[in-house]
Amino acid sequence: MKTMYKNISAILRTNRFVVLTVVMTSTLCTLGAVLVAYQMYQETRTGNFAIGTDGSIIPLKWTLQQENREVEALAHIEQFHRYFYGIDASNYQKHLEKALWLGDSSVDNVYRQKKADGVYNRLLQYSLVQKVLSVETDLFGEAGAFSFRSRVIFEIDRGSVTDTYELQTSGQLHMVDRHFPNNPHGLLITAYFENQLKKVNDL
Repeated sequence: MKTMYKNISAILRTNRFVVLTVVMTSTLCTLGAVLVAYQMYQETRTGNFAIGTDGSIIPLKWTLQQENREVEALAHIEQFHRYFYGIDASNYQKHLEKALWLGDSSVDNVYRQKKADGVYNRLLQYSLVQKVLSVETDLFGEAGAFSFRSRVIFEIDRGSVTDTYELQTSGQLHMVDRHFPNNPHGLLITAYFENQLKKVNDL
């Protein structure tokens, strides 16, 4: 004969079974979602997609940042030298501002010395055009602690006369946070020096 207590006991057992089933199912679903998210993260580390102008999906491949550090370091150094020395009366302020983002106070000191020496005043006064022809750089050390030596060939156009110069520079590179568009490589030039400047024959 069933009593009220037996009915309550059966209902409680049923409720406990339902609760346990829901908890276990929720736990399994959560673990599954975490696993899928982790797999997607691993896949996006080496690949990504961009949308083209026509709406098509373009696959983009990423390589490990460490493998590209030397390439980025060379690009950073060349970009700095082209900004810092490739100047004329119309663009020198914009180029120097961009160059100063790529280096620390040692670069700023070189800039201030040039300013004190009247380099930029002569640029304006005589409408000079200073053009970088090439930047050759040797890197030493490992990613995150590079030092470099660069050979910069540039010419100064004085209208009827064009002189060519060779500049030897050196410095170090340190990793910093990337700052788009001012410092896209996330590198900073430190301990920067202009070691030697000489006039050369036309190359």
